[in-house]
Formats: sequence, C-alpha cells, structure tokens
Amino acid sequence: MIVIYGIKQQLNPIKKGLSDVIHQCMQEVLGFPEDKRAHRFIPMAKEDFYYPGGRSDAYTVIEINMMAGRKVDTQKILIKTLFQNIEEKLGILPVDIEIIIKEQQPYQWGFRGMTGDEVKDLKYKVNV
Repeated sequence: MIVIYGIKQQLNPIKKGLSDVIHQCMQEVLGFPEDKRAHRFIPMAKEDFYYPGGRSDAYTVIEINMMAGRKVDTQKILIKTLFQNIEEKLGILPVDIEIIIKEQQPYQWGFRGMTGDEVKDLKYKVNV
C-alpha cells in the first residue's frame, strides 16, 4: 500500500505517470508482479499542506507501507531508485521528494480474508 501526498495542482496532472514510475521501481527492486499496484493519491489544497523550507510546490511525500522482511540494503536501493526515476521521468528534483517506508509485521496485515502471515500464495517474495 502506497500513499502519495502533494499539492493538488501539482499532483493531479502527474498521478498516472508517478504511479507508473513507483510501480516500475517496486517491480525492479522488490520483484512485485504487474498486477500488484495499490496506490492511493491524496491531493491537498496548498493551504492544508505544510512542507519544509527550500522545497517547491512540487514537494511530494511517498509513504510505502509493507510487510517487514526486506533487507536494509534492499530498502535503500528502492529509495534511491525512486529518487532517480522520478527525477528522470517526471522532472521532480530529489529535494522535493520525501519517501517513508513503514514496515509492519505480516500478522498486522489483513487481506483476502486472512492475515499476511497466513497467506501462502503471494506472487512475490517479502524477504529480499
């Protein structure tokens, strides 16, 4: 589950492209299958979105929620790949991107009527 926040005038026109870039990175680094895309966009009014100095209105927060198990190096590669690809494909500078990875234990996830530690048919590996 990925949640993306930004100023609506900046975020709305790039939603599809940003979703494509994020998903491509998740596939490349984490081995996600094509049909594993769960992105939620939260376009906000400028007056409701406070961000640090030195950033532009393109400032975007990408919150990645995932089951625990990925190695530190894998997570760092994911973050750096996102920075690079977002800049290359969408022209948003890394200073305007904030990425947060939030890990939860598999038993803290619920989907398809079971918890994440019960599922046996994932099409990708969690421990990478």
